[in-house]
Amino acid sequence: MNIEQLRKFCLSFPGATEDIKWGADLCFCVGAKMFCVTGADSNASGLSLKCTPEKFTELIEREGIDPAAYVGRYKWVRISKQAAVSDPELKELVGKSYQLVFDKLPPKIKKTIG
Repeated sequence: MNIEQLRKFCLSFPGATEDIKWGADLCFCVGAKMFCVTGADSNASGLSLKCTPEKFTELIEREGIDPAAYVGRYKWVRISKQAAVSDPELKELVGKSYQLVFDKLPPKIKKTIG
């Protein structure tokens, strides 16, 4: 999945927004909370997302996937090698990340998203 495909997919979720943070990271958010982070110019440098504790344990066993810097303790992974996951699996992981972050939002914010 290239950067444009990833952008289109991430922005297809209700209330999803994008923002450049830390100078060069493209962050996809819902309710001002991040659910996916990649390089602003290309996702070849890697992609980070949130996952369930079970999926986190499974994913970090794969070559090219590690706990994400600073947020690994919150069950975020960094996929540094695109070959570590297929496009359909990546879509599933991004969708689950979105849902995990959305589910933690305050009810008031959830209502505004729909």
